[in-house]
Amino acid sequence: MSKQFFGTDGIRGRTNKGAMTAAIAMKVGQAAGTRFLRGTHRHRVVIGKDTRLSGYMLENAMVAGFTSVGMDVVLLGPMPTPAVALLTRELRADVGVMISASHNPYEDNGIKLFGPDGFKLSDEDELAIEALLAQDIPLAASEDIGRARRIDDAGGRYIHAVKRSLPEAVRLDGLKIALDCANGAAYQVAPSALWELGAEIVAVGVSPNGRNINAKCGSTHVELLRETVVSSGADIGIALDGDADRLIVVDEKGKTVDGDQIMALIGTQLAARGALRGGGVVATVMSNLGLERYLQGQGLTLERTKVGDRHVLERMRAGGFNVGGEQSGHMILLDHATTGDGTVAALQVLAALVQSGKRASELLHLFDPVPQLLRNVRFSGGKPLEATGVKSAIADAEASLNGSGRLVIRASGTEPLIRVMAEGDDAGQVEAAVASICAAVEEAAA
Repeated sequence: MSKQFFGTDGIRGRTNKGAMTAAIAMKVGQAAGTRFLRGTHRHRVVIGKDTRLSGYMLENAMVAGFTSVGMDVVLLGPMPTPAVALLTRELRADVGVMISASHNPYEDNGIKLFGPDGFKLSDEDELAIEALLAQDIPLAASEDIGRARRIDDAGGRYIHAVKRSLPEAVRLDGLKIALDCANGAAYQVAPSALWELGAEIVAVGVSPNGRNINAKCGSTHVELLRETVVSSGADIGIALDGDADRLIVVDEKGKTVDGDQIMALIGTQLAARGALRGGGVVATVMSNLGLERYLQGQGLTLERTKVGDRHVLERMRAGGFNVGGEQSGHMILLDHATTGDGTVAALQVLAALVQSGKRASELLHLFDPVPQLLRNVRFSGGKPLEATGVKSAIADAEASLNGSGRLVIRASGTEPLIRVMAEGDDAGQVEAAVASICAAVEEAAA
């Protein structure tokens, strides 16, 4: 059975259209609540959100849905996705909800669900919830309707957990850190956590107004952070995305450091201490071939999965790995969190910076990426990848790379885009391969 609502990372879409309406959100609350009504205890759901204007609407709708089937609701307010995962476990909730569309613009929103263990839901649970969405869901008796309340210490609980992930002997005194919170969910907790550890903070992207989340800021728009690092003389720059589960770093010279370099650093640092599990790192098919070659040179492996931090996490849990992530900045460190956590990952980078005594530009560029090019082609309908012309262009591109590179062509799981990526040792061949495939997709999508 295929999923109608759930994509690669929960339910996501344009607000007030399709699946992202108040009516659907309320039904999702009823369905998820019903799925996790197990046992005779008083049931509880934790709900967090980012700073989007539509978060108020969807939060209220989901409160109505959960309470109508007999679940109590604990509201966290604006809080990073990993904080919701953490507090789902700590508060012994039956289910956790994050209302966010991550790095997408404010017009979009989404619903991410966590089980009582703090991990994202399995396919089995998502399919069961989808089945319930198509049914009339029994409501609780009037005396069994749930209650809703807000808690004031959610931020403090999360900050405490984040700080504990830093090695005990490490402090950030003397470090000047430029921090871009994308006007998103971490706009309060991330600056507080780093400041409490001794750093001097130059914060940008910390003035959310409901419409400026991810707008020319954060991990998908690092120009602001690069300018801030250079103009302020910061030692390093940290960029999070709208729900703070991604991390991109900028060195003191203003050069961007992506998730591949961060995984290389954290993985080899842990390996040197005998703390890396699984014998390597888990990443997706989008990670650069340079990362794979670098890890091999260190006696470590790179295991690849389909795109999406969920697939990375599944492989990590199955294979006993504790480090995984995506080139785009999702960093999953299972010693500290059950989902991607940009702030926790940033602290591991900062700890390495302090302990090494090096400048960020010396520490963070561990390998030279092979030429890699990614382009997105938007389409309005149909299945362009099934077109004969597109298949032919892909076959020709593979032949031109002749085993010296890779192609990854896929449909986005969150937007109507075909993502075309090629990499190899010859930059000209890479560019030609991407251009030919994109042209064929555009023609098929016309």
